[in-house]
Amino acid sequence: MAGESITNALTIDVEDYFQVSALAPYIPREEWPQRPCRVERNVDRILLMLDENRVRATFFTLGWIAERYPQLVRRVADAGHEVASHGFGHERASDLSRADFSADIRRAKLLLEDISGQEIRGYRAPSFSIGAGNLWAFECLAEAGHRYSSSIYPIRHDHYGMPDAPRFAHRVHQGLLELPVTTARFLDRNWPASGGGYFRLLPYSLSRWLLRRVNEHDGQPAIFYFHPWEIDVEQPRIPGLTAKTRFRHYLNLQRTEGRLRRLLADFRWGRMDEVFLGAAIAGRAA
Repeated sequence: MAGESITNALTIDVEDYFQVSALAPYIPREEWPQRPCRVERNVDRILLMLDENRVRATFFTLGWIAERYPQLVRRVADAGHEVASHGFGHERASDLSRADFSADIRRAKLLLEDISGQEIRGYRAPSFSIGAGNLWAFECLAEAGHRYSSSIYPIRHDHYGMPDAPRFAHRVHQGLLELPVTTARFLDRNWPASGGGYFRLLPYSLSRWLLRRVNEHDGQPAIFYFHPWEIDVEQPRIPGLTAKTRFRHYLNLQRTEGRLRRLLADFRWGRMDEVFLGAAIAGRAA
């Protein structure tokens, strides 16, 4: 087992296929309620896969999803996983005013706590949309009672990224921890090593090597993420997409679940709060 002495953090961003930021130009927000939702069946498949591998994870969940599928959130919590916040309406933090951002995260946090019965400690901004231009967002998160954020991706990307940010856990405001998703450092550059579209694009052996490098070379736990729609080969195809967007969204969907099963077997995994805040604080079950 690669990196067997280190427990890494497995995270799932709970949103449906029609809420992906890259598809926003093609699917107006007001159409969301009319779209066929597939998130519930996909999360149930993920819960079964995690149970089979005795892995617990963190589910960064949209308030919009939780409001419509409260039993889904309860199933996640009852299975021993951490429920965390992905905000309410999947709006990029960088597109919101300070007041609107604060209202969004507070609305989501209260809703998720009421449904799950858990304290919501963690938050992840949609599309990793906290960066140099809106660092005030950390103040809002601390004021709302969050303990950690996982909202910065220390790479250069056309949709997100803060390449000069610290690569590993660091304090940002009043004790709030920022836990950037994982990059591997070589050739004087940060390389994505934390899942998402890169996990579908790259050969599995390369993804495993990158994670192993972080564990063994840096001596740090990795943070890996994926979305429920990434295991859903039968999701509706959205017409009119550019070739680039179509490639990014639909590439290798048929291979993702198999690769995830290999990943679960090749590394040790746990919840974000347990890996980074400690089992005692996280209230780890016996």
